[in-house]
Amino acid sequence: MNTEQVESVTAVEFYWRPGCPFCMALRLPLRRSGLPVREVNIWDDHQAAARVRAVTGGNETVPTVFIGQQALVNPSFRQVQAAVREHAPQLIQEAEPSRSRRGFWPFRRRR
Repeated sequence: MNTEQVESVTAVEFYWRPGCPFCMALRLPLRRSGLPVREVNIWDDHQAAARVRAVTGGNETVPTVFIGQQALVNPSFRQVQAAVREHAPQLIQEAEPSRSRRGFWPFRRRR
């Protein structure tokens, strides 16, 4: 990816669908990170579903994350972070971390 392409990336593109537990598991850390994220429901956007199928061998596997032209299929949040550092480091500088309480999940032990 050249410098011009890196600068043109304005957000992490997060493709998801309702009811997907893997999508929900990735959505929370993405939101907490403060990175600019564009969430796209592939059931509401036929072009988005086609884009996902193009990088997943014809399947609508979600979550699929795009950082510029880089596609990550069912990535962990750490994989997303690494891809952002490599392909769109300017997004890290734009990040506004969430001020929500850590440990919100009701079954997490308090320390």
